[in-house]
Amino acid sequence: MAMEKNIIKKIVDPSTQLSIGSTIEGKVVARDRSSLYIDLGINGTGIIFGREFYAAKNIIKTLQPGDKVFAKIVELENDEGYKELSLKDATKEISWQRLKEMRDSGEIINVKITGVNKGGLLASLEGVQAFLPVSQLAPENYPRVADADKQKILKELQKFIGKTMEVKVLDLLASENKLILSEKAKSEEKMKEILKDFKKGDTVEGEITGIADFGAFIKFGEIEGLIHISELDWQLVENPAEVVKVGEIVKVKIIDINNNQVFLSLKALKENPWEKIEKEFKKGDVIKGKVTKFSAFGAFVEIAPKIRGLCHISEFASKEEMEKLLELEKEYDFQVLLIEPKEHRMSLKLVAK
Repeated sequence: MAMEKNIIKKIVDPSTQLSIGSTIEGKVVARDRSSLYIDLGINGTGIIFGREFYAAKNIIKTLQPGDKVFAKIVELENDEGYKELSLKDATKEISWQRLKEMRDSGEIINVKITGVNKGGLLASLEGVQAFLPVSQLAPENYPRVADADKQKILKELQKFIGKTMEVKVLDLLASENKLILSEKAKSEEKMKEILKDFKKGDTVEGEITGIADFGAFIKFGEIEGLIHISELDWQLVENPAEVVKVGEIVKVKIIDINNNQVFLSLKALKENPWEKIEKEFKKGDVIKGKVTKFSAFGAFVEIAPKIRGLCHISEFASKEEMEKLLELEKEYDFQVLLIEPKEHRMSLKLVAK
């Protein structure tokens, strides 16, 4: 009610000069088949009829004598002495003003999910269509789809249709009829307080709660963080599910806390195999390695547990020649061209027989 009173105060002031386009409050006094009469107090009587009546008929049919409404003035005085009003335009304007108040105050609102698309969830707030992007879902509701398949994400999102969610108004642009909601924003203040007990470098233990193509989610206490695919292991990881499983309990290191998001590393608590490489191998050495994968860049070669070097495509006349000279899972002799332990990089050249 306090918010509504503030809005009324901004819109209606009997002491000011009324003009076309002004929004005014009134009380329904009568209705017939094509007209609605509004008592405007000291400003006289208003009427909604004709095109304006039919444009707002869905709203008008719910009104009873005595109900308060907001209306926009479209004509100051017609031939019969009434102020001609528009209910539809005023309702839209009031809705956007209320939405702006909600955004500015950070109010938590309940909305019912009415539909989905590949980008997120659809709802309605104050009669305005609203969009809740996937990126603004709370961590526990984020779709955990391992291969980022859009159809699978859409299927996960459909589970929310008909459900009520707590959200905040994140952004709005009335001129473009855009209203963006956020579910995760509602817990930001609480999360800030919780995160005060943690810092970069801390080691925590938690449960793997979900796996996506870009990494794995892990929950410790009330916090859910992300282990990026690059932080799962020292070797190149193509599928996070090969390293961790949902429900598994693991220890991880906090490597960053940013915007209420916690980023974690599993490999930081494992021995870094690259630290020994400089002592074992040097530029010019000829070593044995097993070909594990072909790519557009060349052939990846395992020369020690969790250590892979690259025999670049430029070492061959073509990709076809590379795949003709090398076979997956077979060992060959390679010469070390470059070792960069800090960059986790080793360049190799096939030794011709």
